Amino acid sequence: MDPSSTIQEPFDLIRLSLSERVFVKLRGDRELVGVLHAYDGHMNLILSNVEETVMIVDSVDGSYEGHGTVKVAKRKMDMLFVRGDGVILVSPPSRT
Repeated sequence: MDPSSTIQEPFDLIRLSLSERVFVKLRGDRELVGVLHAYDGHMNLILSNVEETVMIVDSVDGSYEGHGTVKVAKRKMDMLFVRGDGVILVSPPSRT
């Protein structure tokens, strides 16, 4: 087994995902899919070819109990810096 591809710590999984497409879940019902170019210990990320998906919940009476509608807004960006304090999850590409 190649020692450079062993996963012993969470950041090893991120390191192995460099130059790969990753899924990033952010606070505020935002999701990103893009190519990971760099990261640091704070989970600041630099992504390219990014598609951002934002879920917007419009509630009728101010409650979130099934009333209202959910809208999905998408946009594409060539390059994006993601501040680490908003990152909830980073998922590497599936390795089959």
